[in-house]
Amino acid sequence: MTPAQRQLTDSVREKLGPKAVITDAAAIAPWLEDWRGRYHGAAPAILAPDSRDGVAMILSLAQEARVPLVPQGGNTGMVGGATPPVDGSALILSLRRMNRIRSVDPVNGLAIAEAGVILADLHTAALEQGRRFPLTLGARGSATIGGLASTNAGGTQVLRFGTMRSLVAGVEAVLPDGSVHDGLAALKKDNRGYDLNQLLIGAEGTLGVITAATLRLVPAIAARAVAWVGLSGPEVALALLRRLEAGTDRIESFEIVPGHTLSLVLQHVPGTRAPLAGEHPWHVLIEAVITDPADEPPADLLERLLAPALADGQVADAVIAASEAQAEAFWHIRDSISEAERNNGPAVQHDISVPVSGMPRFMIEGGAACEARFPGTEAMAFGHLGDGNVHFHIRAPRGVDAARWYAEDAPVITRFVNDLVVAAGGSISAEHGIGQMKLKELERLSSPARMAALRAIKAAFDPGALMNPGKLVALAPEPLAP
Repeated sequence: MTPAQRQLTDSVREKLGPKAVITDAAAIAPWLEDWRGRYHGAAPAILAPDSRDGVAMILSLAQEARVPLVPQGGNTGMVGGATPPVDGSALILSLRRMNRIRSVDPVNGLAIAEAGVILADLHTAALEQGRRFPLTLGARGSATIGGLASTNAGGTQVLRFGTMRSLVAGVEAVLPDGSVHDGLAALKKDNRGYDLNQLLIGAEGTLGVITAATLRLVPAIAARAVAWVGLSGPEVALALLRRLEAGTDRIESFEIVPGHTLSLVLQHVPGTRAPLAGEHPWHVLIEAVITDPADEPPADLLERLLAPALADGQVADAVIAASEAQAEAFWHIRDSISEAERNNGPAVQHDISVPVSGMPRFMIEGGAACEARFPGTEAMAFGHLGDGNVHFHIRAPRGVDAARWYAEDAPVITRFVNDLVVAAGGSISAEHGIGQMKLKELERLSSPARMAALRAIKAAFDPGALMNPGKLVALAPEPLAP
């Protein structure tokens, strides 16, 4: 620990108590690497305030001591955005003790949750009031509200409700100098210049620390139905989605999964089983919901809409979950893809987006181009077909040395994939953020205007470059005013 770090930790311990400082190496260790185990860092301490004012005090002291901080929530990110630098120069700022749900307002459809609130806990609190927060993802049992807002997370319901940007109605945050931005009021009209809330959402902790958010709630689900469909390809899947959308506005999720990816899950995730008899090249997982019990039951709705698609051959086979347990089993398959892939061996992951109309072509032709360019690899494209978000993964050839492949081959593959994405008019980051994984590629592929604007915003908020260093946008530290 450097003298400056020791000065900071001693001050925090004195002012906020012993629980606000963690220096035990065993307790720190789980938070030094990302969820996938791809990025590893070092930090001599974790600072863990339990209030906004505690965060403000820490940021103010860190500025004085010139100690970098890495904000961290549930540490479920996919791009190394919450992993500290390897040199131990930064301390981790954990928001997990800030886990209070301050209010749930069912009448106005709003909840105020602190940054450390776990997504699943917010789901429960909203449902107790007859409402729901319509964002979910596989890591809902550990992902936190602050991290979800800071990365502009997506998930499986973006098709209907959008990303966190659409669901956050207000933000409370502490800026790098320790000052507080109180933007929690859910104003539908506010023309006071630059929207600080939107700047902070998706900033990955590089402009300040989100300490709480006002979140939009929607009516609780009265009933849902989940269907698993087998079909011939992504083009057919997109045509099916448009067909369903023409018949109802109740489709909330439409996930596409290739057959070999399903096989990977069945192989590596105990307790999973194929939803359909026989094999199919591609599959889609569909969820329809109603919020009014008087509406047509969603199972009947899906059966009515899928029957013509089965009759005319658009769909090869389909099954509608007969129980909530079976519906959860279908979703468990989808949510377990990353786990299955991690257990299978090395792979390089790309969370990208392309125009929805071009997503089927990209999934097929992009995958074929990668397999031809890098013999022995296998492309695996799955994801949120309705919003153009493709999780485009390239699995390593069998028997390779994982460390060597990640160091030498994976970066070349990533450049190739990202060039395909840009050529298709897409984005190299759809919902996982930039973190440290995509930092160099963002600089390589972005226009000078975009990068100049990002650096100018970073410099204006954080001239000392102390907030989450090495993430999203690189900025050399500048001397702070005395």
